[in-house]
Formats: sequence, structure tokens, C-alpha cells
Amino acid sequence: MKVALITGVTGQDGAYLSEFLLKKGYTVHGLKRRSSLFNTDRIDHLYQDPHVDNQKFILHYGDMTDSTNLTRLVKEIQPDEIYNLAAMSHVRVSFEMPEYVADTDGVGTLRLLEAIRLLGLENKTRIYQASTSELYGKVQEVPQTETTPFYPRSPYAVAKMYAYWITVNYREAYGMYACNGILFNHESPLRGETFVTRKITRATAKIALGLQEKIYLGNLDAKRDWGHAKDYVRMMWMILQAEQPEDWVIASGKTTTVRDFVSMAFAEVGVELEFKGSGIDEKGYIKSINTKIYDNLFSSTVQKSQFLAVGQEVLSIDPKYFRPTEVDLLIGDASKAKEKLGWECDYDLQDLVKDMMQSDVKLMQKTQLLKDNGYETLNYFE
Repeated sequence: MKVALITGVTGQDGAYLSEFLLKKGYTVHGLKRRSSLFNTDRIDHLYQDPHVDNQKFILHYGDMTDSTNLTRLVKEIQPDEIYNLAAMSHVRVSFEMPEYVADTDGVGTLRLLEAIRLLGLENKTRIYQASTSELYGKVQEVPQTETTPFYPRSPYAVAKMYAYWITVNYREAYGMYACNGILFNHESPLRGETFVTRKITRATAKIALGLQEKIYLGNLDAKRDWGHAKDYVRMMWMILQAEQPEDWVIASGKTTTVRDFVSMAFAEVGVELEFKGSGIDEKGYIKSINTKIYDNLFSSTVQKSQFLAVGQEVLSIDPKYFRPTEVDLLIGDASKAKEKLGWECDYDLQDLVKDMMQSDVKLMQKTQLLKDNGYETLNYFE
């Protein structure tokens, strides 16, 4: 029976990876930050009472800025595998708190690697470092592979660049089984609500139900390589099962603009959009409504598309969502992972959008029901 430690266990990837490893028979230890509010929504279904015997899913308080705590936990847990998923991962926000991002995302990785080294676990513990496609930033070649030069364009990406190279350094200096997974954008119904894909699907469902007038976004021309988080956490595990420690690109190999993602989301509720204007003056309008799709989707709560109308403005640009230095195009080449490990995506982009929209439609229907009964905020449900 293997033992795994997952930092960032309460996040999207941490939740899916925990579920995946538990099904494989692992004992999973998760690191979560202390908060006065519950922050375990994504993993509540995995929770086990600490009083029961033979626990398989165990949570610990900790923080990537606390080396003493990290070292103590690694010593107590003696993990066979560590998945370092913890990070302040919002790129736009990293411009507002660069020092914290450097300490958490960059030096935090060093603290974990040092814990393994100081405890003499180099030959026992394998570590996966969650790197990011943001490392490529101002891309030097298309598509991006394991050998593409990095050109980070945000404090988040710069911190992750340090984490990438310190992982490589400890592998080469101390013989550790330490790997980087260069993950391109991966989404799901568990994605945080401030990330653009979840912001889009959540807002689309709310607009369709009359709970929100429109959505404000930044750069609609930005192109991203989007995949489903379930596919990506499976690859994380595969990376640590490989014979030799290496660095790997995890990507779908297809790129899509933010604008097209918005169109795909609205199409799931039967709405066709058209975009007018350019730059910060661009707006999105309802071009047509497929009432059959719409009414079938919302039949239990609304009648005859009552909240939507052709010509209705549902999208505007807000300059505050533009980054000081933009990343315009990301598209990964995961040929190495496919050829050497046999990894393939089970979900395409259409599957991903459908999965996210179905989840957010159900959530917003419950929200509307609460509102109809006098509750004004989603917090009553959540």
C-alpha cells in the first residue's frame, strides 16, 4: 500500500487526484491551510472521521511558507509520493501580491525538497512538482514542448520558473526522483470561480436564469490550450510511475480563444452569440435562441426563455481584467507523454464545456429556487 502526500489538497487538482489515488488503494494525506471558514467543499465527499480505524484519507494543517511544519509532516507521514499542487495560482492577482507568490510558489517548493533531503528520503520519496504553461509566456515556438525556452510574463510564472529549476537541480544534485509536470490550462466543474473558464460557465448559467445581466471579461483574443482536470491528474500519477524521473508537458494540443469558449458555453443553453466592436469596446449580444434546447434544460424552473431576448447585451469588456504583460498564445505538444507513457485525453473541449455547464446550470437552478423563496445569496445553499 502506497502513501501519498498532496499539498493543495482542497483545490481542483487536489480533489480529483485524491479521489484517483484512493481508488488505487493509496493512503492519502492532504495539506490544507487553516481558515476560519470551511474550505473543503471539493473533498467533503472523501472525508473520513479521524476516530475510525484504518483511515485512508487524512488531512493536516500546514502552509508552504512554514518549513518547520512541512519537515515535521514529511517525517511523520513518510510518503512514497508527494504531489506539490499548492500555489497561489491566479495569474492576474499575482501582479498585486508578487512577494507572497514568490514565497509560496517558488521558495515553498524548495522547502519541500529540502525536507526530503534533510530527512534522508531521497531514495524513498518521489515528488511531482506542478509546473505551468505560463512558464512559456511570450512563446518562443509553437507548439510548446519540454525543450521550448521559457519566457515568463507574470510574478506567478516567474515564481513557478524558480520552482521548476530547483526541482531539476535537486534531481541532478541529490539523485532525487523529482519531476515537473508542465500543465497547460486544465478546467472542470471544480475550477475556482475567479478563473476565466468557470467565471464564464457560471455567469452563462446565471444570465440564462435571470440572475445576472451580463459578464465582464478582459482579453477575448487570448488563446489557451484547455483540457479536463481529470485527464491531467491521471498523468500526474503516471509521471511518478515512470522508470526514470523526467519533466513532461501535459496538454491537449489544441488552442481556443476566450471568445470561442464563451460562445461554446452559451451554445449549451441554446444561445447563439454575435460580437460587435473591437478592443475594449467589443460587446457580445444574443443573436438567436434555440427555445427547444433552452426550455428542455430549464423546464423545471422557467418557462419559454423568459429571461432572454434576441439583441440582448450579455458581455462587455472591463480593462481591469487585462494583465500588465499578456500571454497571447499557449498550445502544448504532449507527444512525449503519449509515446513514452501512453497518455491520452478522454475529454475534448466540447466535453469539458458541457460538463462545466451542466454542473453550473444545476447549481444556479438551486440558487434561483432559493431566491424565489426569499434568500438573496448563494451562501444559503453553499
